[in-house]
Amino acid sequence: MLIRSFVAALLSLLCLTAYAEQMTLTGPDGVKYSGEFKNGVPNGQGTAVRPDGGKYVGNFKDGKPNGQGTTTGPDGLSYTGEFKDGVPNGQGTAIVPDGGKYIGNFKDGKPNGQGTMTYTDGGKYTGEFKDGKPNGQGTATAPDGGTYVGEFKDGKQDGQGTTTSPNGRTQTGRYEGGKFVGR
Repeated sequence: MLIRSFVAALLSLLCLTAYAEQMTLTGPDGVKYSGEFKNGVPNGQGTAVRPDGGKYVGNFKDGKPNGQGTTTGPDGLSYTGEFKDGVPNGQGTAIVPDGGKYIGNFKDGKPNGQGTMTYTDGGKYTGEFKDGKPNGQGTATAPDGGTYVGEFKDGKQDGQGTTTSPNGRTQTGRYEGGKFVGR
């Protein structure tokens, strides 16, 4: 009877500790996870390191990055911000290895909504994004200081806008597919 009580107590303890506990495990795919578990999956704060060196540090829900976190790829690409179901969703900052940077809203892992993209050549775009491309109202500044203020579609000047050259000359009118078509 004493052994049966001991086994029952031990099983109860094991079930409780597996419910919400700090653990470190390596999955069949080689991903090493260290952090909080609930019901056998990552839930709460944790760190996941992939075999290729990629890493995620932040909040997990039902085994996926969810909430605030930072991911860094083996190539140096990084993202810090909000995640939903394992992908960037909400406010965040993405930095590419060559120095490009995006700060703003993400949806399904892509820039979406208001944001600022800074390019490695010194160019910059501030405005609306859709599916990772400038779409809607925005301002593009070229490395030489020239600007375009107006409408964009699929990453190109499209609609009403004003271009200002580095020497201050302006051109206002309609653009289609990135080209000026008239006033």
